[in-house]
Amino acid sequence: MRKAGVLMPVSALPSRTGAGELGKVAFHFINLLKKNHVKIWQILPLNPVGYGNSPYQPYSSCAGDELYISLELLAEEGLLKEKPEEFQPDVKKVDYDAVRRFREPYLREAFAEFSRKKGQEEAAYKEFAEQSWVYEYGVFRALKMANNGNCWNDWPEEDRTWPENRHALSAEVEAEAQYQMFLQYLFYTQWMAVKTAANEAGIEIMGDVPFYVGQDSVDVWGGKDNFLLDTDGRPIFIAGVPPDYFSATGQRWGNPIYDWDHMKEKNYQFWVDRIGYSNKLFDIIRIDHFRAFDTYWKIPSTCPTAIDGEWIEAPGYEVIDTLQEKLPGLNLVAEDLGELRPEVLVLKDHYHLKGMKILVFSIETGGKYARDTFHDVENMIFYTGTHDNDTVMEWYGKMTCASRRKLRHLLKSHGVKQGSVKDRFLEYTLSNQAEYAIIPMADILGLGGEGHMNTPGTIGSPNWEWHLPDFAQAEKELWKFGNLICKTHRF
Repeated sequence: MRKAGVLMPVSALPSRTGAGELGKVAFHFINLLKKNHVKIWQILPLNPVGYGNSPYQPYSSCAGDELYISLELLAEEGLLKEKPEEFQPDVKKVDYDAVRRFREPYLREAFAEFSRKKGQEEAAYKEFAEQSWVYEYGVFRALKMANNGNCWNDWPEEDRTWPENRHALSAEVEAEAQYQMFLQYLFYTQWMAVKTAANEAGIEIMGDVPFYVGQDSVDVWGGKDNFLLDTDGRPIFIAGVPPDYFSATGQRWGNPIYDWDHMKEKNYQFWVDRIGYSNKLFDIIRIDHFRAFDTYWKIPSTCPTAIDGEWIEAPGYEVIDTLQEKLPGLNLVAEDLGELRPEVLVLKDHYHLKGMKILVFSIETGGKYARDTFHDVENMIFYTGTHDNDTVMEWYGKMTCASRRKLRHLLKSHGVKQGSVKDRFLEYTLSNQAEYAIIPMADILGLGGEGHMNTPGTIGSPNWEWHLPDFAQAEKELWKFGNLICKTHRF
């Protein structure tokens, strides 16, 4: 079945408190998608963002960011005395630090009330807290706070090695760990309510799982044997990609490299646990940097750039076989963008996974005529763009007049003749034979550079900060988008 989807980060949802929440605005967004025949809501990773506010450098593969907890719902549930006042409403950028400072007292108040009511003794909370990752994550965040927010491999030895020695915690650290566990319970219950509402509306949630985990994460701290680390817990090799379209020196991500030999001895349980938990949260799982299941770029940690490295083969078939055996019904899609060796596509096709086509990468305008260079198939996802590249109108705006004219002629030759240039891009994407056509919300709105989410190879502001101030324009543009979905028979 051909479906249309929208890529919209939770952080970018309109909010009265500075960043997207899992409250009423999320349910309103689901209703807008349903009303306009959208069947897939794709999001970015929901995990607690780490360095540079990047969702691809999270503190945990399982935990959710407390930033998204709806304070309004906590007030309605009686965990807050009153509904919080507005804070930075209608902003077009998320100020992560300011939003966290604003929310923190309310979350502390909610925890105090939850404790007073002995919520920890409720069956639902107990069941959640008994999951192996929850307490370990709580301790990780508590020790991180006790160590001034430093990366765990800069902590005192007894804290660095807590997962192995499980020494007794101080009362203060234990209390903080319990608070962090409470936040995870709030996040999980609110997120699952959003997911249930989406599914009941006929909408699937496509989550995003980065191939690698962050160095400063509970995944590495609590599972050191799964990574190539020195005796101090520092990476010997790090992940990235060699020089490419985005960067002349490559991308040096800094994530630690997996110890695949050890993982094989454990029957890839790390991956089963990681993907298995994501499978509870999402209907479809997008594997970011899927190509690393085939070969990955291994950079010595002493190298200042990603130029010096080597491609190493990964046990992709063994891992995916194990995942499919242990997790029946698992629905994976592969981010297979960039320069790839043919074996990556063979691996993807072996498991009938959907790959990806990006409009702004597939159109060539250098010749006499513009042409679409991508070999289209049904079993793929067609995007105008992703969170990592220019919006479609930003891309169009950088073209020469001649290139724009050739591009409009290409659209016309495919029967796409009416509407604004932006709407013609959307119609061209939706008309494709690809089973899924997914459009970033910034492209539905026709935004230029102000809607650009992230620039690979750069860190910090303005990356990850784009925010929708309200739904006024979105409602109008989603209605037009819904008409295009009907016109292209994607409903």
